Amino acid sequence: MTSTAVMPADEAIMHALEVLFLHGKPVDAGHWQGVPTQGKPDLQTRELLNLQFSCGIPATPQQTIEACMPNMPWAEEEFNERVGRTPRNPHYSLQLWPWWHGQDVHTMEEGQFTHTYSERFWPKRAGEFAGDKSCNPAYGVRYEYGDLDDVLALLQKHPHTRQATLPIFFPEDTGAVHGGRIPCTLHYHFMLRDDSLHMWYPIRSCDAIRHFRDDVYMAMRLCQWVIEQLRVRDNDYDAQELWEGVAPGVLSFTAYSFHAHMGDWHLLEEGLA
Repeated sequence: MTSTAVMPADEAIMHALEVLFLHGKPVDAGHWQGVPTQGKPDLQTRELLNLQFSCGIPATPQQTIEACMPNMPWAEEEFNERVGRTPRNPHYSLQLWPWWHGQDVHTMEEGQFTHTYSERFWPKRAGEFAGDKSCNPAYGVRYEYGDLDDVLALLQKHPHTRQATLPIFFPEDTGAVHGGRIPCTLHYHFMLRDDSLHMWYPIRSCDAIRHFRDDVYMAMRLCQWVIEQLRVRDNDYDAQELWEGVAPGVLSFTAYSFHAHMGDWHLLEEGLA
């Protein structure tokens, strides 16, 4: 299926952290979430470029928790908001995030962030929820926006399609022209082969301490959720029967920048001890 060795998820996560610890190079990107890093050594980073691994996706949510060790209960609450078919901004789960200390208020406008994942999963009504009903439904250059339900419909109609991509990085993020935050995740891609639903997950920037385990966990949960949804979709018994025999497959993860802030470096070292 892949030329890259497929590892158990827990081993892949620990190996990625070990490689960062041993081989990460100092990088000062100049800013972090709109905050200049000059003269702030804690905000500077050590970084690996193009971290890649392939790992098995566990069969159940509980096994995924045990493999990824995400920040619970926040990670599951956040995931449920992402797939909840309501484009919320901000998410109700925000207060549960252990790294949340109100630090991002300067990146909000009128109480909302530049984006949330539920807005990107369900963009058709995001404008309406943001107070702009003229954006319902939202359109691209020629066609109406798609959403996660459209990905499900495509997989139901053509289970072995190569087109099942859910984009998170939108054209409005290009060049960060609005001056705010843009998504780290680029997209999720699904492909059914040999009774396994595989996922590809490229992310442009991944914080090894604050986000990595949660990012991997929620990607795996999304793969499990897609299979569950396709098993119960109405009016297509042949498709339901097909998906009953499908299991989560392999997660192929790529982080263009895999890094940790120097202020968090001791946490990386402690986690590997």
